[in-house]
Amino acid sequence: MSYIITSDYQLNKAVAPSLPLAPREYDAQYIDQLNNVLRLYFNRLDNFNQQLMASTDVPPLTNYTVATLPSAGTSGKGARAFVTDALAPVFGATVVTGGAGAVPVYSDGTNWKVG
Repeated sequence: MSYIITSDYQLNKAVAPSLPLAPREYDAQYIDQLNNVLRLYFNRLDNFNQQLMASTDVPPLTNYTVATLPSAGTSGKGARAFVTDALAPVFGATVVTGGAGAVPVYSDGTNWKVG
């Protein structure tokens, strides 16, 4: 399975840093320099993760049976849910109860459609 991630934000790429070469003997200045490079790198990774999490506006889907779905009109056009008892689900068709199909559905403002 693969995911396509879209965002209104420019996601900054976090590229692995070039680490300074270690001296043969312990050198406190080298350790400080290495820690600074790693700190900056991990800060970029944290910022990237925060941008990624902030750019996902997809709420979790709620499981329903077709009979317990809220009104498509009340839910509004574009609302999404998940049903667990769809009969012969076909993409874009109005969802019908009576089967064992577990499928996502969306509201067109009037009916719940498979998809």
